Amino acid sequence: MSLAFTKMHGLGNDFVVIESDADNRLPTREDWRRLANRHTGIGFDQALVIEPARRADTSVFYRVFNADGGEVEQCGNGARCIAAYLHRSGRIATGDLLLDSLAGVVAARVFDRGVVAVDIGRPNFEPASLPFDAQAVALSYALAISEHEAVDIGAVSMGNPHAVLQVAAVSEAPVERLGPLIERHARFPQRVNVGFMEIRSRQAIRLRVFERGVGETLACGTGACAAVAVARHRDQVDAVVQVELPGGCLEVSWPSPDDHIWLKGPTAVSFTGKVTL
Repeated sequence: MSLAFTKMHGLGNDFVVIESDADNRLPTREDWRRLANRHTGIGFDQALVIEPARRADTSVFYRVFNADGGEVEQCGNGARCIAAYLHRSGRIATGDLLLDSLAGVVAARVFDRGVVAVDIGRPNFEPASLPFDAQAVALSYALAISEHEAVDIGAVSMGNPHAVLQVAAVSEAPVERLGPLIERHARFPQRVNVGFMEIRSRQAIRLRVFERGVGETLACGTGACAAVAVARHRDQVDAVVQVELPGGCLEVSWPSPDDHIWLKGPTAVSFTGKVTL
């Protein structure tokens, strides 16, 4: 099987974009793992598969596969890259469009020079929405890491599950140690994305994200939204926040609890190619 692909990224959070139709066979879970390998494959954080629209009011349906081959509900930077891809291929003009995914319909807005904003939806703090084993919504939860260690986290669903730890300095955060332990914690039966957040001011935070099924990435769109949602839920930040990630800055806007969160930032195409499985 031969697949044409486009390699894209949003602040270094990188993807392969593949177009499919009802008759095309998709790569298997093991195929995705091989393709994601940065030494022997293409290398990517997620694969984005574009399929024909399932709703008349949307441009396409897209699916998201992590580097470990598992399919997930949503990817904020992935949605932005899908919109940019459709614009670059001439299928949509600059302006507004709707995309469909496992997490539901996503509104997108395409600007000039590869800048795209997407509506990530309303944050859901109900533990069952992640799912997360907790009795009720809280600003913070104590999560036991071992018999002698516990951390405080915020928990929120952005269409996919996120745990957020506030730290004094992200440069010194124990991402490699705590990331995988929290990702696979028993209280998150479907695993979880883990954000390490440093609040710089009411308009700026720094963030590192250990993504479920991927590991630490240079940027994570829904992770940025989750961090702002948790911080705003605690009244630590304002409605518009600049989120500094290892790969660059994203803008997250959440005017009020009744509004949706919007994520805005750059996208870029790295290269195109074909691969045989």
